[in-house]
Amino acid sequence: MTSQIPIKDVTAKNKQPITFVPPAQTGDPIHTRSFTGLFRNLRLTGAGALILLFFGTAWLNWNGHQAVLWDLDAKQFYIFGATFWPQDFILLSAILLIAAFGLFFITVFAGRVWCGYTCPQSVWTWIFMWAEKVTEGERHQRVRLDAAPWTINKLARRGAKHGIWLAVSLATSIAFVGYFTPVRELVSDMLHLQLGGSTVFWLFFFTAATYLNAGWLREKVCLHMCPYSRFQSVMFDEHTLVVTYDSTRGESRGPRKKHIDHTADGLGDCIDCTVCVQVCPTGIDIRNGLQLDCISCGACIDACNSVMDQMNYPRGLIRYTSERAMEGRPTHWLRPRLVAYAATLLVAFGGLVWGIQTRPLIDLDVNRDRAIFRENSDGEIENLYTLKVINKSQQSRSYTVALGEPERFKALGLGKVNIPGGETAVVPVRVSRQQSGGRAGSQPLHFVVSDLSDAGSSIRDASTFVSPKAR
Repeated sequence: MTSQIPIKDVTAKNKQPITFVPPAQTGDPIHTRSFTGLFRNLRLTGAGALILLFFGTAWLNWNGHQAVLWDLDAKQFYIFGATFWPQDFILLSAILLIAAFGLFFITVFAGRVWCGYTCPQSVWTWIFMWAEKVTEGERHQRVRLDAAPWTINKLARRGAKHGIWLAVSLATSIAFVGYFTPVRELVSDMLHLQLGGSTVFWLFFFTAATYLNAGWLREKVCLHMCPYSRFQSVMFDEHTLVVTYDSTRGESRGPRKKHIDHTADGLGDCIDCTVCVQVCPTGIDIRNGLQLDCISCGACIDACNSVMDQMNYPRGLIRYTSERAMEGRPTHWLRPRLVAYAATLLVAFGGLVWGIQTRPLIDLDVNRDRAIFRENSDGEIENLYTLKVINKSQQSRSYTVALGEPERFKALGLGKVNIPGGETAVVPVRVSRQQSGGRAGSQPLHFVVSDLSDAGSSIRDASTFVSPKAR
């Protein structure tokens, strides 16, 4: 991996090179060990809030609609009382911009913590690991179970584990599809076996994707499939906080008794217990330096701190720190790149808020009939138009539809129109004018739609009026 933070080959001083090979390099299955600590608690708190948000939001109602629903058939997006249409695509672009620069900012500041704390792949992997612990026991029990021959006990434990995995995967799929199909109707149709073919396909697809990614692929997704793991290293600099092993303090590593003076034997604080490797969800040895596989979850920090407590050594042998701090130099928090990302993030967020607050709740689309023009019974040139008036609010509204140039044209079909919330009204309009020897060909005209309950809310859309050229 190309990184500005060096990967050091750590070997014991005056001893044989360390030959311990972590699971990430051997390709063996990764069985994580249970642990407790500050960063685990932070991860559980954040992940729990996100899981509650993901599963709970789909069941919330707001003003008679599902609180968050992407209705692809109707091309409407309901988000907590606001209705968005394809015409509001620019707002989606702003949201994606905010997400991107937010990720850039946190990466420059604290490395890959998004992956370790809030990425859905990591969160669901932790859930599946919990299912393994509940059904197959602690790490040493799972290792023995892997090597044991197939028995009724092994079959029952594996069946229970995969049953929980499938149940979590199905619940995840239902919740996800429930953001595109009303979730209450979806569950009711499932219970009555009345699902359509496309719905069955997407339920099966997302169930299988969750089951495979969190149950079988796990760290392989983070290392080989996620593009973020490939470009995040180039965003690090010498001030970025990353999970780091203090080799100066830890080496030479090796076992020892608790109350001896290990420094007299030329030993550092690392007792070579490999607990930091046993808790790592990607199976790396952080003592070998920063690696592409590290997702900055802090599991090795919690595990190492617990060992340091038992040995009565200071905490922080493995910790979040920067390259400069490891070299005894100050870490600069306000640096140009970080400030630039923060400023862009604030501007984008401000633009999103402004766009949402100022976006018109009316939309007008004018289409002129394919027939270029025709002459009516009064000898006037007539063009036909179809106006689509969209009520973007979730309340019924009354609008007036008028011509922007009433002194030059006459129109039939304009006037007042009532539109329910989130609905579209189609208004056919005939526009005519007297034939004359004056200006001919294409002439601009406008239609204006005004909200009767809000004098300042109106929208205009331009079109053309086509008449024959004078001879």
